[in-house]
Amino acid sequence: MMSEGNVLYAFALTAVAGLSTGIGGVISLFAKKTNTRFLTAALGLSAGVMVYISFVEMMPAAADLLNAAYGSRMGGLYAILAFFGGMLLIGVIDGLVPHEDNPHEAGNWQVGERDSGERLKRAGILTALAVGIHNFPEGIATFVSALRDPTAAIAIVAAIAIHNIPEGIAVATPIYHATGSKKKALLWSFLSGMAEPLGALMGWLILMPFMSDALYGILFAAISGIMIFISFDELLPNAQQYGEHHVAIGGVITGMAIMAVSLVMFL
Repeated sequence: MMSEGNVLYAFALTAVAGLSTGIGGVISLFAKKTNTRFLTAALGLSAGVMVYISFVEMMPAAADLLNAAYGSRMGGLYAILAFFGGMLLIGVIDGLVPHEDNPHEAGNWQVGERDSGERLKRAGILTALAVGIHNFPEGIATFVSALRDPTAAIAIVAAIAIHNIPEGIAVATPIYHATGSKKKALLWSFLSGMAEPLGALMGWLILMPFMSDALYGILFAAISGIMIFISFDELLPNAQQYGEHHVAIGGVITGMAIMAVSLVMFL
């Protein structure tokens, strides 16, 4: 039986992941120039965490749950379908957002951009909406993971929080330069991250009455697909956009090493 404490803990973790866009908002207001080496390493680390936990922790767990429910042949098939279904879902969402307003496109979240006020304001608001659209399924993923395995979910939250920071930069920078208002820039950067706890709430309302080990298995596989897509479509291209290839790969390896040690020591 799922306790109220577990549900509240899952919501809290999801809120932390989503509202980390506000950290990006703060950076955009006080940094004169993007620290590209730091962001490159951080994004690479986030990708490493996501890739490792997807293939080493979540996909095996999904396979075990689905094999127990449907047998090894059909369970394996459902795990594969759910994995690529997660990729398809986030890919479709990504494709619906115009390239120039998409914070997941390399180069769209730099600090210090200048342009006309109205165009910048529009770009910031559209970026906030785009971030919200992308973060909604991430909120469901974080919430479901935290309900099933609260300890492992902390790593997912950390990885998502890191990759939400540049999204907050993408939202706050144009709004700040268009309006001159730090308050408005921070407000929009925080609001863009609210889609994650909103996704968690929708997941709780819609999915919880039907939760079973088999559905957890399908969701775990789909979450793995979502995280792998985000890693290869967003995090690594953004991490390498300034030519810091070895810094990015070092971040990936560090993220994997951190997850490997934590899984052995604490899980």
